[in-house]
This record gives sequence, C-alpha cells and structure tokens, in this order.
Amino acid sequence: MEIAGSVTLVTGASAGIGLATARRFSAEGARLALVARSADKLEALAKELRGQGKEAIAIAADLRDPAAVKRMVEQAFRHFGRVDILINNAGQAASGTVAEVNPEHFRQILELNVWAPLYAIQAVVPKMRSGGGGVIINLSSMVSKMQLPGLGTYAATKAALNLLSATARVELAESNIRVVTMYPRMTSTDFGKNSLGDQAMRQRQRTPPPRTVVVDTPEAVAEKILEAARKEPAEQYMEG
Repeated sequence: MEIAGSVTLVTGASAGIGLATARRFSAEGARLALVARSADKLEALAKELRGQGKEAIAIAADLRDPAAVKRMVEQAFRHFGRVDILINNAGQAASGTVAEVNPEHFRQILELNVWAPLYAIQAVVPKMRSGGGGVIINLSSMVSKMQLPGLGTYAATKAALNLLSATARVELAESNIRVVTMYPRMTSTDFGKNSLGDQAMRQRQRTPPPRTVVVDTPEAVAEKILEAARKEPAEQYMEG
C-alpha cells in the first residue's frame, strides 16, 4: 500500500503505540482519522498534525459499542471519501491466574481486544471494497504465543484475534483487502498501568524487566506497522 495520500484510521491513537503510529504515518503523508475515548487528547494530536500541514480528524468513540464503531467509520468516510488502511490498535490487559481471574474482567477485555476489531472490520470492509481494496492491520501480541502466568486471559484474547485475522485475510483476498497480524513484544508504554485485575500482580508486571529482555519503544513498533502497511505480509514481527 502506498502510504502518502492514503486515508488511515488508527484506533487507540491517544497514547502509546497508537500515538506513535499516527505520527509516523502522518509524517509519511497519510491522512489520519484518529480514534480513542479521550476526546481532548485526540483533539490535541489532530491540532498538532494539522499544525505540520497534515490532514487529521479526531473521532471520540467507545470501540466496545458496535454502533459507535460504525459511526466512526462513517465519519471518516464522509470526511475523506475513502478509507484505505485500518489499524486496530486499541486494547487492554487483565491480570490474574486462570483459576482466580475475575470473569467480568475477561469479558471486558474480550470486548475491546476481539469484538471491537471485528466490529471495525465489518464496518470498514464495504468502504474498502467500494474503493478497490485496502489494508487492515490488527495488533496482536507475542504473548499470544506464550504461556505467561497471570496473563492467560489477555493472551487468549490476542490468540482469538490471530485466527480472526488469518481467516479474514483468506476471505477478503478476492476483494483486494489484505489483513495483517502485527506482533509487538514488550513495549515501553503505560499499557500495563491500565490493565484490570489483581493489584499485586499488576505491580509485579510493572517491575522493570531484566536487561536481557528487549523492550521496544512505541516509535520502533510504529515503524514496523508502517512496514507492514507497505509490504502487506500475513504476519509482521519486530524481527525477522
């Protein structure tokens, strides 16, 4: 996908990987639809990008609400006339062992990590088909390929997203829509601070990792997301 001039919709754009991704795509000439619940942060980012001579609009939305997701896509389409790239970045974690995790917390992160990307895909596909195709990038996690005590529910949501993405890639190929699964590893964001669940376990997860563990910056992840949008692989990793 050619990034310059594309209309790129980024969810979770108010902080962390989403914020870095929005800035990186904007620097490459993409026209941005910025989505998150934090309207004030989104407006500040949109103003920042417009101050650089770029195109950007802010769309506040609760992605757990299918009607809100549909309105989000419609608003972006009305403003720009097309949607070329969808980056499903918004997500949340929950802490707790499988035997003790609060099922309600699991339900909440399922809504944001699995159902919300599904809602967004279903809303954007007709728009992409009308424009001749597009790219959908779903942010998973390397945790989905591991068994980390205390993060089983989060990993399970991302594993579900992996299979949805892989299947959608096959189903949408004939519509010239390429679905990419992106696998960030540990990243230096505030993501862990916003996780649900056991406070003591959350505190342990915020403990700095050993020096042997690679921790990426949000900007490094954004660079790989940009690479994924350009090359359109089935899977995108931080290495290899």
